[in-house]
Amino acid sequence: MKADFVNAINNAYSSKGLTITLGAPMLNGEVCAGAPIKLPLSTFNRHGLIAGATGTGKTKTLQGMAEALSRQGVPSLLMDIKGDLSGLAMAGTPNPKIAERQSKIGIEWQPEGFPVELYSISNEQGTRMRATLIEFGPVLFSRILELNDIQSGVVAMVFKYCDDAGMPLLDLKDFRKTLQYLTNEGKAEVEEKYGAISKTTTSTIIRKILEIEQQGAEMFFGERSFEVNDLLRSDPRGRGYINIVRLTDIQDRPKLFSTFMLCLLDEIYATFPESGDLEKPRLVIFIDEAHLVFEEASKSLLNQIEMVIKLIRSKGVGVFFCTQQPTDVPADILSQLGLKVQHALRAFTANDRKNIKSVAENYPLSDFYKTEDLLTALGIGEALVTGLNEKGIPTPLAQVMLCAPRSRMDVLSEKEMESLVNDSPLAKKYNEEIDRESAFEILTQKLKGITPASELKNQKPEREQHEKTILEEVAGSALGRQVMRSFTQEVTRSLLGVLGIGYTRKRR
Repeated sequence: MKADFVNAINNAYSSKGLTITLGAPMLNGEVCAGAPIKLPLSTFNRHGLIAGATGTGKTKTLQGMAEALSRQGVPSLLMDIKGDLSGLAMAGTPNPKIAERQSKIGIEWQPEGFPVELYSISNEQGTRMRATLIEFGPVLFSRILELNDIQSGVVAMVFKYCDDAGMPLLDLKDFRKTLQYLTNEGKAEVEEKYGAISKTTTSTIIRKILEIEQQGAEMFFGERSFEVNDLLRSDPRGRGYINIVRLTDIQDRPKLFSTFMLCLLDEIYATFPESGDLEKPRLVIFIDEAHLVFEEASKSLLNQIEMVIKLIRSKGVGVFFCTQQPTDVPADILSQLGLKVQHALRAFTANDRKNIKSVAENYPLSDFYKTEDLLTALGIGEALVTGLNEKGIPTPLAQVMLCAPRSRMDVLSEKEMESLVNDSPLAKKYNEEIDRESAFEILTQKLKGITPASELKNQKPEREQHEKTILEEVAGSALGRQVMRSFTQEVTRSLLGVLGIGYTRKRR
Protein backbone atom coordinates (compact mmCIF):
# COMPACT_ATOMS: atom_id res chain seq x y z
CA MET A 1 0.00 0.00 0.00
CA LYS A 2 2.85 2.41 0.83
CA ALA A 3 4.48 1.80 -2.57
CA ASP A 4 1.19 2.54 -4.33
CA PHE A 5 0.80 5.70 -2.26
CA VAL A 6 4.34 6.95 -3.05
CA ASN A 7 3.85 6.27 -6.77
CA ALA A 8 0.50 8.07 -6.79
CA ILE A 9 1.99 11.11 -5.03
CA ASN A 10 5.08 11.25 -7.25
CA ASN A 11 2.96 11.07 -10.40
CA ALA A 12 0.49 13.73 -9.21
CA TYR A 13 2.95 16.21 -7.67
CA SER A 14 5.74 16.12 -10.26
CA SER A 15 6.33 19.14 -12.51
CA LYS A 16 8.63 20.14 -15.36
CA GLY A 17 8.60 23.85 -14.51
CA LEU A 18 9.41 25.88 -11.40
CA THR A 19 7.93 24.46 -8.20
CA ILE A 20 7.49 25.20 -4.51
CA THR A 21 7.99 22.36 -2.05
CA LEU A 22 5.54 22.36 0.86
CA GLY A 23 6.83 19.23 2.64
CA ALA A 24 6.58 15.46 2.53
CA PRO A 25 3.46 13.25 2.44
CA MET A 26 2.38 11.05 5.35
CA LEU A 27 0.56 7.72 5.44
CA ASN A 28 -0.61 6.10 8.68
CA GLY A 29 1.54 8.53 10.66
CA GLU A 30 4.75 7.76 8.72
CA VAL A 31 6.54 10.40 6.65
CA CYS A 32 7.40 9.36 3.08
CA ALA A 33 10.54 11.41 2.41
CA GLY A 34 10.99 10.11 -1.14
CA ALA A 35 7.86 11.82 -2.51
CA PRO A 36 8.02 15.58 -1.81
CA ILE A 37 4.85 17.64 -2.28
CA LYS A 38 5.82 20.04 -5.09
CA LEU A 39 3.35 22.55 -6.51
CA PRO A 40 3.85 24.28 -9.89
CA LEU A 41 4.69 27.95 -9.38
CA SER A 42 2.61 28.78 -12.45
CA THR A 43 -0.58 27.79 -10.57
CA PHE A 44 -0.09 30.19 -7.65
CA ASN A 45 -2.25 32.82 -9.34
CA ARG A 46 -5.21 30.40 -9.03
CA HIS A 47 -5.73 31.54 -5.42
CA GLY A 48 -5.76 29.40 -2.30
CA LEU A 49 -6.96 28.71 1.23
CA ILE A 50 -5.05 28.03 4.45
CA ALA A 51 -7.52 26.95 7.14
CA GLY A 52 -7.47 25.33 10.56
CA ALA A 53 -8.16 25.77 14.25
CA THR A 54 -6.15 28.15 16.43
CA GLY A 55 -2.64 26.90 17.18
CA THR A 56 -2.42 24.33 14.39
CA GLY A 57 0.31 26.17 12.43
CA LYS A 58 -1.57 28.23 9.80
CA THR A 59 0.60 31.32 10.22
CA LYS A 60 3.83 29.31 9.96
CA THR A 61 2.51 27.71 6.76
CA LEU A 62 1.83 31.19 5.38
CA GLN A 63 5.33 32.26 6.47
CA GLY A 64 6.97 29.29 4.77
CA MET A 65 5.05 29.86 1.53
CA ALA A 66 6.05 33.55 1.45
CA GLU A 67 9.70 32.52 1.93
CA ALA A 68 9.51 29.96 -0.88
CA LEU A 69 7.96 32.52 -3.23
CA SER A 70 10.63 35.08 -2.35
CA ARG A 71 13.42 32.61 -3.17
CA GLN A 72 11.82 32.14 -6.60
CA GLY A 73 11.80 35.92 -7.17
CA VAL A 74 8.03 36.32 -6.54
CA PRO A 75 7.05 39.25 -4.26
CA SER A 76 4.19 38.80 -1.82
CA LEU A 77 1.85 40.99 0.22
CA LEU A 78 0.90 39.81 3.72
CA MET A 79 -1.95 41.19 5.84
CA ASP A 80 -0.56 40.84 9.37
CA ILE A 81 -3.55 41.09 11.72
CA LYS A 82 -1.96 39.37 14.73
CA GLY A 83 1.44 41.07 14.34
CA ASP A 84 3.51 37.87 14.20
CA LEU A 85 4.94 37.95 10.66
CA SER A 86 7.64 40.64 10.99
CA GLY A 87 10.20 37.93 11.88
CA LEU A 88 10.48 37.14 8.16
CA ALA A 89 13.11 39.89 7.98
CA MET A 90 15.55 37.98 10.23
CA ALA A 91 17.15 34.54 9.98
CA GLY A 92 15.72 31.84 12.22
CA THR A 93 17.53 30.16 15.09
CA PRO A 94 18.48 26.45 14.84
CA ASN A 95 16.30 24.27 17.02
CA PRO A 96 16.31 20.49 17.75
CA LYS A 97 12.60 20.25 16.85
CA ILE A 98 13.22 21.94 13.51
CA ALA A 99 16.19 19.63 12.82
CA GLU A 100 14.05 16.57 13.62
CA ARG A 101 11.20 17.74 11.39
CA GLN A 102 13.45 18.51 8.43
CA SER A 103 15.27 15.21 8.85
CA LYS A 104 11.96 13.36 8.50
CA ILE A 105 11.00 15.42 5.46
CA GLY A 106 14.41 14.89 3.87
CA ILE A 107 15.14 18.58 3.15
CA GLU A 108 18.08 20.41 4.72
CA TRP A 109 17.17 23.48 6.81
CA GLN A 110 19.25 26.66 6.55
CA PRO A 111 18.42 29.84 8.52
CA GLU A 112 17.68 32.79 6.22
CA GLY A 113 16.30 36.33 6.53
CA PHE A 114 14.32 37.81 3.65
CA PRO A 115 13.85 41.27 2.10
CA VAL A 116 10.90 42.77 3.99
CA GLU A 117 9.01 46.07 3.71
CA LEU A 118 6.71 47.02 6.60
CA TYR A 119 3.56 49.02 5.78
CA SER A 120 0.82 50.67 7.83
CA ILE A 121 -2.59 52.26 7.22
CA SER A 122 -2.83 53.49 10.83
CA ASN A 123 -0.44 54.51 13.59
CA GLU A 124 1.73 51.40 13.38
CA GLN A 125 5.37 51.75 12.34
CA GLY A 126 5.85 51.33 8.63
CA THR A 127 5.54 52.88 5.19
CA ARG A 128 2.19 54.65 4.96
CA MET A 129 -0.35 53.39 2.41
CA ARG A 130 -2.92 55.95 1.26
CA ALA A 131 -5.36 56.41 -1.59
CA THR A 132 -7.29 59.44 -2.86
CA LEU A 133 -11.04 59.61 -3.40
CA ILE A 134 -10.39 60.26 -7.09
CA GLU A 135 -8.78 56.83 -7.32
CA PHE A 136 -11.74 55.23 -5.56
CA GLY A 137 -14.27 56.77 -7.92
CA PRO A 138 -17.98 57.31 -7.16
CA VAL A 139 -19.12 53.71 -7.66
CA LEU A 140 -16.63 52.07 -5.31
CA PHE A 141 -16.95 54.87 -2.74
CA SER A 142 -20.75 54.48 -2.74
CA ARG A 143 -20.44 50.73 -2.18
CA ILE A 144 -18.11 51.24 0.75
CA LEU A 145 -20.63 53.65 2.31
CA GLU A 146 -23.47 51.16 1.59
CA LEU A 147 -25.61 53.77 -0.21
CA ASN A 148 -28.79 53.22 -2.19
CA ASP A 149 -29.21 54.23 -5.84
CA ILE A 150 -30.41 57.78 -5.09
CA GLN A 151 -27.58 58.44 -2.63
CA SER A 152 -25.06 56.91 -5.04
CA GLY A 153 -26.31 59.32 -7.71
CA VAL A 154 -25.57 62.25 -5.40
CA VAL A 155 -22.04 60.91 -4.80
CA ALA A 156 -21.52 60.71 -8.56
CA MET A 157 -22.78 64.31 -8.84
CA VAL A 158 -20.21 65.50 -6.27
CA PHE A 159 -17.40 63.78 -8.18
CA LYS A 160 -18.64 65.31 -11.46
CA TYR A 161 -18.94 68.81 -9.99
CA CYS A 162 -15.40 68.70 -8.60
CA ASP A 163 -14.06 67.41 -11.92
CA ASP A 164 -15.81 70.16 -13.90
CA ALA A 165 -14.71 72.85 -11.43
CA GLY A 166 -11.08 71.66 -11.38
CA MET A 167 -11.17 70.96 -7.64
CA PRO A 168 -9.12 67.90 -6.60
CA LEU A 169 -11.18 65.48 -4.49
CA LEU A 170 -8.52 63.86 -2.32
CA ASP A 171 -9.81 63.03 1.16
CA LEU A 172 -12.99 62.76 3.21
CA LYS A 173 -13.02 66.40 4.29
CA ASP A 174 -12.93 67.43 0.61
CA PHE A 175 -16.00 65.32 -0.11
CA ARG A 176 -17.91 66.43 2.97
CA LYS A 177 -17.20 70.14 2.34
CA THR A 178 -18.28 69.89 -1.31
CA LEU A 179 -21.49 68.06 -0.43
CA GLN A 180 -22.39 70.65 2.22
CA TYR A 181 -21.63 73.50 -0.19
CA LEU A 182 -23.82 72.06 -2.94
CA THR A 183 -26.70 71.62 -0.51
CA ASN A 184 -26.49 75.18 0.86
CA GLU A 185 -24.53 78.07 -0.72
CA GLY A 186 -24.06 76.33 -4.07
CA LYS A 187 -27.62 75.00 -4.28
CA ALA A 188 -28.69 77.26 -7.17
CA GLU A 189 -25.49 76.51 -9.10
CA VAL A 190 -25.82 72.75 -8.81
CA GLU A 191 -29.58 72.67 -9.54
CA GLU A 192 -29.03 74.58 -12.79
CA LYS A 193 -26.35 72.19 -14.09
CA TYR A 194 -26.85 68.85 -12.37
CA GLY A 195 -30.18 68.68 -10.49
CA ALA A 196 -31.41 69.10 -6.93
CA ILE A 197 -29.95 67.46 -3.81
CA SER A 198 -32.21 66.92 -0.82
CA LYS A 199 -30.90 67.73 2.66
CA THR A 200 -32.11 64.34 3.87
CA THR A 201 -29.87 62.56 1.36
CA THR A 202 -26.95 64.80 2.30
CA SER A 203 -27.42 64.07 6.01
CA THR A 204 -27.51 60.31 5.38
CA ILE A 205 -24.29 60.35 3.32
CA ILE A 206 -22.48 62.48 5.92
CA ARG A 207 -23.52 60.06 8.71
CA LYS A 208 -22.11 57.19 6.65
CA ILE A 209 -18.83 59.08 6.22
CA LEU A 210 -18.66 59.73 9.98
CA GLU A 211 -19.11 55.99 10.56
CA ILE A 212 -16.01 55.03 8.56
CA GLU A 213 -14.08 58.02 9.98
CA GLN A 214 -14.64 56.64 13.47
CA GLN A 215 -12.87 53.47 12.34
CA GLY A 216 -9.85 55.50 11.23
CA ALA A 217 -10.54 55.83 7.50
CA GLU A 218 -9.42 59.48 7.45
CA MET A 219 -5.81 58.22 7.85
CA PHE A 220 -6.17 56.08 4.75
CA PHE A 221 -7.64 58.67 2.37
CA GLY A 222 -5.26 61.34 1.11
CA GLU A 223 -1.83 61.89 -0.38
CA ARG A 224 0.80 60.77 -1.14
CA SER A 225 -1.11 58.03 -2.93
CA PHE A 226 0.51 54.59 -2.84
CA GLU A 227 1.68 53.15 -6.17
CA VAL A 228 1.00 49.41 -6.29
CA ASN A 229 3.95 48.79 -8.62
CA ASP A 230 6.17 49.40 -5.57
CA LEU A 231 4.99 46.00 -4.31
CA LEU A 232 6.89 44.27 -7.14
CA ARG A 233 10.46 44.94 -6.01
CA SER A 234 13.31 42.42 -5.75
CA ASP A 235 16.54 42.62 -3.77
CA PRO A 236 20.03 42.48 -5.41
CA ARG A 237 19.99 38.67 -5.06
CA GLY A 238 16.80 38.46 -7.12
CA ARG A 239 14.57 37.52 -4.17
CA GLY A 240 11.09 39.00 -4.21
CA TYR A 241 10.20 41.45 -1.46
CA ILE A 242 7.80 40.30 1.28
CA ASN A 243 5.52 43.27 1.89
CA ILE A 244 3.89 43.12 5.33
CA VAL A 245 0.96 45.40 6.19
CA ARG A 246 0.82 45.76 9.98
CA LEU A 247 -2.83 45.76 11.03
CA THR A 248 -2.71 44.85 14.72
CA ASP A 249 -4.52 48.02 15.81
CA ILE A 250 -7.53 47.62 13.48
CA GLN A 251 -8.75 44.19 14.60
CA ASP A 252 -11.88 45.83 16.03
CA ARG A 253 -12.44 47.90 12.88
CA PRO A 254 -13.36 45.33 10.22
CA LYS A 255 -15.01 47.89 7.93
CA LEU A 256 -11.73 49.77 7.57
CA PHE A 257 -9.93 46.50 6.83
CA SER A 258 -12.44 45.42 4.17
CA THR A 259 -12.41 48.93 2.66
CA PHE A 260 -8.62 48.91 2.47
CA MET A 261 -8.50 45.39 0.98
CA LEU A 262 -11.08 46.18 -1.69
CA CYS A 263 -9.35 49.42 -2.66
CA LEU A 264 -5.98 47.68 -2.89
CA LEU A 265 -7.30 44.77 -4.97
CA ASP A 266 -9.17 47.17 -7.24
CA GLU A 267 -6.07 49.33 -7.75
CA ILE A 268 -3.90 46.29 -8.49
CA TYR A 269 -6.44 45.02 -11.01
CA ALA A 270 -6.69 48.44 -12.69
CA THR A 271 -2.91 48.99 -12.78
CA PHE A 272 -1.33 45.65 -13.65
CA PRO A 273 -1.36 44.64 -17.34
CA GLU A 274 -3.11 41.53 -18.64
CA SER A 275 -0.57 38.72 -18.52
CA GLY A 276 -2.24 35.41 -19.37
CA ASP A 277 -0.47 32.31 -18.05
CA LEU A 278 2.96 33.16 -16.65
CA GLU A 279 5.78 30.88 -15.56
CA LYS A 280 5.39 32.41 -12.11
CA PRO A 281 2.90 34.91 -10.66
CA ARG A 282 3.58 38.63 -10.61
CA LEU A 283 2.40 38.97 -6.98
CA VAL A 284 0.80 36.73 -4.33
CA ILE A 285 -1.42 38.24 -1.61
CA PHE A 286 -1.99 36.50 1.74
CA ILE A 287 -4.95 37.72 3.83
CA ASP A 288 -4.60 36.48 7.41
CA GLU A 289 -7.77 36.35 9.54
CA ALA A 290 -9.73 36.59 6.29
CA HIS A 291 -13.09 36.42 8.08
CA LEU A 292 -12.57 40.10 9.00
CA VAL A 293 -12.85 41.01 5.32
CA PHE A 294 -16.21 39.30 4.91
CA GLU A 295 -18.11 39.32 8.20
CA GLU A 296 -18.88 43.06 8.23
CA ALA A 297 -19.02 43.59 4.47
CA SER A 298 -22.32 44.56 2.86
CA LYS A 299 -23.80 42.54 0.01
CA SER A 300 -22.66 45.08 -2.59
CA LEU A 301 -19.16 45.13 -1.11
CA LEU A 302 -19.02 41.33 -1.16
CA ASN A 303 -20.11 41.30 -4.79
CA GLN A 304 -17.32 43.74 -5.65
CA ILE A 305 -14.71 41.65 -3.81
CA GLU A 306 -15.91 38.44 -5.47
CA MET A 307 -15.76 40.05 -8.91
CA VAL A 308 -12.19 41.31 -8.39
CA ILE A 309 -11.02 37.92 -7.03
CA LYS A 310 -12.41 36.17 -10.10
CA LEU A 311 -10.78 38.59 -12.54
CA ILE A 312 -7.45 39.43 -10.90
CA ARG A 313 -5.94 36.04 -11.82
CA SER A 314 -5.57 37.32 -15.38
CA LYS A 315 -3.17 39.98 -14.05
CA GLY A 316 -0.81 37.32 -12.69
CA VAL A 317 -1.93 37.86 -9.09
CA GLY A 318 -2.84 35.11 -6.62
CA VAL A 319 -4.89 35.67 -3.45
CA PHE A 320 -4.65 33.30 -0.46
CA PHE A 321 -7.12 33.42 2.42
CA CYS A 322 -5.96 32.32 5.87
CA THR A 323 -8.78 31.64 8.34
CA GLN A 324 -10.09 29.15 10.91
CA GLN A 325 -13.04 27.70 8.99
CA PRO A 326 -13.32 27.35 5.20
CA THR A 327 -16.91 28.54 5.61
CA ASP A 328 -15.54 31.97 6.63
CA VAL A 329 -14.93 32.54 2.91
CA PRO A 330 -18.04 33.00 0.71
CA ALA A 331 -18.90 29.95 -1.38
CA ASP A 332 -18.54 31.83 -4.68
CA ILE A 333 -14.93 32.70 -3.80
CA LEU A 334 -14.19 29.30 -2.27
CA SER A 335 -15.10 27.65 -5.56
CA GLN A 336 -12.39 29.72 -7.32
CA LEU A 337 -9.53 28.46 -5.15
CA GLY A 338 -6.91 26.17 -6.70
CA LEU A 339 -4.82 25.29 -3.62
CA LYS A 340 -6.23 24.20 -0.26
CA VAL A 341 -4.10 23.63 2.85
CA GLN A 342 -6.30 22.35 5.65
CA HIS A 343 -4.85 22.15 9.17
CA ALA A 344 -6.59 20.34 12.03
CA LEU A 345 -10.13 21.16 13.14
CA ARG A 346 -11.52 20.66 16.61
CA ALA A 347 -14.75 18.79 17.39
CA PHE A 348 -16.06 19.79 20.80
CA THR A 349 -19.77 20.08 19.96
CA ALA A 350 -22.32 18.42 17.71
CA ASN A 351 -22.25 21.52 15.53
CA ASP A 352 -18.46 21.20 15.22
CA ARG A 353 -18.85 17.63 13.95
CA LYS A 354 -21.38 18.76 11.35
CA ASN A 355 -18.98 21.44 10.15
CA ILE A 356 -16.13 18.94 9.91
CA LYS A 357 -18.27 16.59 7.83
CA SER A 358 -19.16 19.49 5.54
CA VAL A 359 -15.48 20.50 5.20
CA ALA A 360 -14.47 16.91 4.38
CA GLU A 361 -16.91 16.85 1.47
CA ASN A 362 -15.07 19.79 -0.14
CA TYR A 363 -11.93 17.68 -0.68
CA PRO A 364 -11.29 14.99 -3.32
CA LEU A 365 -12.13 11.40 -2.40
CA SER A 366 -9.06 9.42 -1.40
CA ASP A 367 -8.17 5.72 -1.52
CA PHE A 368 -5.66 6.25 1.31
CA TYR A 369 -7.44 8.52 3.83
CA LYS A 370 -10.75 8.83 5.62
CA THR A 371 -10.83 12.61 5.43
CA GLU A 372 -13.47 13.25 8.09
CA ASP A 373 -11.51 11.37 10.74
CA LEU A 374 -8.13 12.72 9.68
CA LEU A 375 -9.25 16.37 10.02
CA THR A 376 -9.35 16.03 13.81
CA ALA A 377 -6.20 13.89 14.07
CA LEU A 378 -3.66 16.16 12.32
CA GLY A 379 -0.71 17.33 14.42
CA ILE A 380 0.75 20.84 14.62
CA GLY A 381 2.50 21.66 11.33
CA GLU A 382 0.59 18.97 9.46
CA ALA A 383 -2.14 19.60 6.90
CA LEU A 384 -4.27 18.06 4.20
CA VAL A 385 -3.21 19.46 0.82
CA THR A 386 -4.73 19.45 -2.64
CA GLY A 387 -3.70 21.77 -5.47
CA LEU A 388 -3.55 21.94 -9.25
CA ASN A 389 -1.02 20.30 -11.52
CA GLU A 390 0.47 22.02 -14.58
CA LYS A 391 -2.61 21.12 -16.65
CA GLY A 392 -4.97 22.61 -14.05
CA ILE A 393 -6.19 19.20 -12.86
CA PRO A 394 -6.75 18.87 -9.06
CA THR A 395 -4.12 16.75 -7.34
CA PRO A 396 -5.09 13.88 -5.00
CA LEU A 397 -5.44 14.62 -1.31
CA ALA A 398 -2.22 14.27 0.72
CA GLN A 399 -1.53 14.49 4.42
CA VAL A 400 1.65 16.56 4.56
CA MET A 401 4.30 17.31 7.17
CA LEU A 402 5.09 20.91 6.26
CA CYS A 403 8.60 22.39 6.07
CA ALA A 404 9.59 24.71 8.91
CA PRO A 405 10.14 28.41 8.05
CA ARG A 406 13.77 29.47 7.67
CA SER A 407 13.22 32.93 9.09
CA ARG A 408 12.57 33.92 12.69
CA MET A 409 9.37 32.45 14.12
CA ASP A 410 8.99 35.38 16.50
CA VAL A 411 8.33 39.09 16.00
CA LEU A 412 10.93 41.82 15.55
CA SER A 413 11.70 44.07 18.49
CA GLU A 414 10.63 47.72 18.37
CA LYS A 415 14.24 48.73 17.66
CA GLU A 416 14.56 46.24 14.80
CA MET A 417 11.31 47.45 13.26
CA GLU A 418 12.35 51.08 13.64
CA SER A 419 15.67 50.35 11.95
CA LEU A 420 13.91 48.50 9.10
CA VAL A 421 11.54 51.42 8.49
CA ASN A 422 14.27 54.08 8.76
CA ASP A 423 16.38 52.29 6.14
CA SER A 424 13.49 51.99 3.70
CA PRO A 425 13.48 54.27 0.63
CA LEU A 426 9.70 53.75 0.35
CA ALA A 427 9.15 55.08 3.88
CA LYS A 428 10.97 58.27 2.91
CA LYS A 429 8.80 58.48 -0.20
CA TYR A 430 5.37 57.91 1.36
CA ASN A 431 5.61 58.99 5.02
CA GLU A 432 5.70 62.67 4.12
CA GLU A 433 2.14 63.98 4.48
CA ILE A 434 0.99 66.21 1.60
CA ASP A 435 -1.98 68.51 2.04
CA ARG A 436 -2.11 70.50 -1.18
CA GLU A 437 -4.94 72.83 -2.13
CA SER A 438 -7.99 70.72 -2.88
CA ALA A 439 -11.79 71.01 -2.77
CA PHE A 440 -11.91 71.80 0.96
CA GLU A 441 -9.48 74.73 0.79
CA ILE A 442 -10.90 76.09 -2.49
CA LEU A 443 -14.49 76.14 -1.22
CA THR A 444 -13.50 77.56 2.18
CA GLN A 445 -11.76 80.48 0.48
CA LYS A 446 -14.64 80.92 -1.94
CA LEU A 447 -17.15 81.23 0.92
CA LYS A 448 -14.92 83.86 2.56
CA GLY A 449 -14.81 85.87 -0.68
CA ILE A 450 -11.14 85.08 -1.27
CA THR A 451 -9.97 84.05 -4.73
CA PRO A 452 -8.29 80.65 -4.39
CA ALA A 453 -4.58 80.47 -5.20
CA SER A 454 -5.25 78.00 -8.01
CA GLU A 455 -7.48 80.55 -9.75
CA LEU A 456 -4.98 83.38 -9.21
CA LYS A 457 -2.32 81.37 -11.03
CA ASN A 458 -4.56 81.19 -14.07
CA GLN A 459 -5.42 84.90 -13.99
CA LYS A 460 -3.16 87.55 -15.66
CA PRO A 461 -2.83 91.00 -14.09
CA GLU A 462 -5.63 93.43 -14.97
CA ARG A 463 -3.18 95.96 -16.47
CA GLU A 464 -1.66 93.25 -18.74
CA GLN A 465 -5.12 92.21 -19.90
CA HIS A 466 -6.08 95.87 -20.54
CA GLU A 467 -2.90 96.55 -22.53
CA LYS A 468 -3.47 93.42 -24.59
CA THR A 469 -7.00 94.56 -25.39
CA ILE A 470 -5.79 97.98 -26.62
CA LEU A 471 -3.09 96.39 -28.78
CA GLU A 472 -5.59 94.00 -30.30
CA GLU A 473 -7.97 96.87 -31.12
CA VAL A 474 -5.23 98.98 -32.72
CA ALA A 475 -3.79 96.05 -34.71
CA GLY A 476 -7.26 95.22 -35.98
CA SER A 477 -8.05 98.74 -37.25
CA ALA A 478 -7.32 100.05 -40.81
CA LEU A 479 -4.81 102.57 -39.47
CA GLY A 480 -3.07 99.85 -37.48
CA ARG A 481 -2.76 97.60 -40.53
CA GLN A 482 -1.27 100.48 -42.60
CA VAL A 483 1.27 101.26 -39.88
CA MET A 484 2.30 97.60 -39.71
CA ARG A 485 2.77 97.40 -43.51
CA SER A 486 4.93 100.54 -43.54
CA PHE A 487 6.99 99.26 -40.64
CA THR A 488 7.56 95.92 -42.38
CA GLN A 489 8.62 97.61 -45.65
CA GLU A 490 11.16 99.84 -43.87
CA VAL A 491 12.70 96.92 -42.00
CA THR A 492 12.93 94.84 -45.19
CA ARG A 493 14.52 97.74 -47.17
CA SER A 494 17.15 98.22 -44.45
CA LEU A 495 18.07 94.54 -44.34
CA LEU A 496 18.40 94.26 -48.13
CA GLY A 497 20.49 97.42 -48.23
CA VAL A 498 22.95 95.89 -45.81
CA LEU A 499 23.16 92.83 -48.08
CA GLY A 500 23.74 95.03 -51.15
CA ILE A 501 20.44 94.16 -52.78
CA GLY A 502 18.12 96.78 -54.20
CA TYR A 503 14.43 96.87 -53.16
CA THR A 504 11.33 98.10 -54.89
CA ARG A 505 7.69 97.37 -54.05
CA LYS A 506 7.34 95.33 -57.29
CA ARG A 507 10.47 93.20 -56.72
CA ARG A 508 9.74 89.62 -55.87
